[in-house]
Amino acid sequence: MSGELTQSVLKRIIRQVGLECSAQGQSLSETLVAFMVKAVVLDPRNDFNMDRSLTENDIQDLIQLCVTRLLDTTNPSLSTIKMQVYFDMNYANRDELLSEQERVLEGKLAPVVRAVTESGPHTREEMENMYQKIVAYVLLRSGLGSPTDIEAVREVTAALQSIFPQTEIITFISLSKKDKEQQLKDLAMLVTGIRLYNKQCQKGGSCIDDLPEILSEAIPSATRTLDERLNSCQLLAHRYTALLEAMQEDPQRFSQLRFLKLKEALFNVRQYEAFLCILQSNAITSAQEVESLDVQFEAAMMLLKNTVQDKTSIESREVFPLFMELSKLWAGFQDEMLLLSFLTNMADNLQQFLEIQSQLFPEEMLTSLLEGVTVKSDEERIKETMETRVNVSDFTNQEWLFPETTDNFDQLLIQYRGFCAHSIGVKGIILPGNPAIGILKHKEKYYVFSSKEDAYIFAEDPDKFIQLNIEKAKKYAELIQLLELHHQFEYLVPHTQARKASTGSMKPTQKRESGTQTDTHILPPTIVRSYEWNEWELRRKAIKLANLRRMLTHSMQTDLSHMRRENCTQVYLPKEAGTQTKRDNSSNVPKPQVFLRGLRGGSSPTTHMLAVDLTRPLDET
Repeated sequence: MSGELTQSVLKRIIRQVGLECSAQGQSLSETLVAFMVKAVVLDPRNDFNMDRSLTENDIQDLIQLCVTRLLDTTNPSLSTIKMQVYFDMNYANRDELLSEQERVLEGKLAPVVRAVTESGPHTREEMENMYQKIVAYVLLRSGLGSPTDIEAVREVTAALQSIFPQTEIITFISLSKKDKEQQLKDLAMLVTGIRLYNKQCQKGGSCIDDLPEILSEAIPSATRTLDERLNSCQLLAHRYTALLEAMQEDPQRFSQLRFLKLKEALFNVRQYEAFLCILQSNAITSAQEVESLDVQFEAAMMLLKNTVQDKTSIESREVFPLFMELSKLWAGFQDEMLLLSFLTNMADNLQQFLEIQSQLFPEEMLTSLLEGVTVKSDEERIKETMETRVNVSDFTNQEWLFPETTDNFDQLLIQYRGFCAHSIGVKGIILPGNPAIGILKHKEKYYVFSSKEDAYIFAEDPDKFIQLNIEKAKKYAELIQLLELHHQFEYLVPHTQARKASTGSMKPTQKRESGTQTDTHILPPTIVRSYEWNEWELRRKAIKLANLRRMLTHSMQTDLSHMRRENCTQVYLPKEAGTQTKRDNSSNVPKPQVFLRGLRGGSSPTTHMLAVDLTRPLDET
């Protein structure tokens, strides 16, 4: 944000806005007020110049605008922002929620752990008191009953005495604090496994709830509720989208819709839908996890029964791991109960931010407005455009991606949460994009479109339409989170993403090239010439330094060594060598051949001789 709106001024504005809203009967969180202040400054319609410092009049105008918007309970935009702030401040994924629950549990058990690990009992009464504290720790750690439940305390005490009798207290006291804490955790897991086994054998465990049975009923019920709410809000989104499209096609017929804040209502429903989809995905994950835990728990229980059977005694190394495995699996059921309760509460609390829809657009009004208007669902819109596809040859400088030519096509990170990149800034509505038309890759980001025509228009000048979408988000601040535009507005990054800068769309780390040069040898060399690393050389010098003149050398010769001595000789083997002194060559010349005809004579008294040259030509040799 602008440097002129300093932290001190911002805090003052937030505090003043909060006080004025409280005076009007509206108690708002500081996070919501801060978001609204920045959104009002960001909105170009409010005419706050970001290039100059805010005057006192500007600050007072800003405060009044923020108070007006925060008190306008009929505006769907305010409900959407409240919904986003609530979800951002309260939602946590599985790992975060479970780690927080573990941290809270450790905090609750810390006083009991300190009382056990830091005490040094000496008398019998002190040891019994310490044993009771261990029982209380085991009961609280397992979450299977209350320390005020006498029956649960008896069960835990009996199970604990079977694996850790009171006589072991003396050995326990001698351990280090870290070992004591670890043994307490192990004892809690073992006792939990024993109690679960006894419950399965109908020998106790009456205060232990049947979590697998409860979850098998609660998760489908929660999933059905989420599905119903999701279908309801999707129907509203389809109706609002159809009305907005009809208003753009026939402005005169739907002129009254200009004053009903239909776009803000659409954004509100779409944001609610996005949050419900997140909760629904978590519910599906929980259902899969519970199903897996059921199978593992039944198998572990069956293995434990087969191991124990009717034996009166059994080695601890055989059954202790099985008891601890049962405890771990049961802890998984407890985690799923916590997650399910969290998801249910989140879904119920989100419902309040959708109540404004029924106030602005009652069912009768919507029905009358939709007469003669075709309402299309997202699936129908996508199905209509499945056969249309971008022709890559029509573009020379744009890269298009298609399912059959791109690996991990379904895992691409689509901008604007998968909505059409063209309709947001141009039409002011959000339509579902169809990746089958083609995904445009522009500056390492991916965009989808609701129709082939929109794709062609957007591809002509992507930067222009991206800027239009940013300007639209400045007017409607709720679009920043709905369309995941946090990288464009770093100072409006949600609280959860600010906590996890590695996973959120935070401002990228600045990088630059740099170089450094150092001298090869900063200090002058210090070479000690007399230094020797060889031990034998040092011994040689030591002998040389000794005063050998005062030493006597004695020698002795025996018959075996008489006239004999060790000797060795080294010879050099002959080296193989070769040399070449001439080059062999040859040539072939034709042999002269001449045939003389008529020398043998004939019937004529006169001899006629004819010489015939039969020598072969050179080119034939």
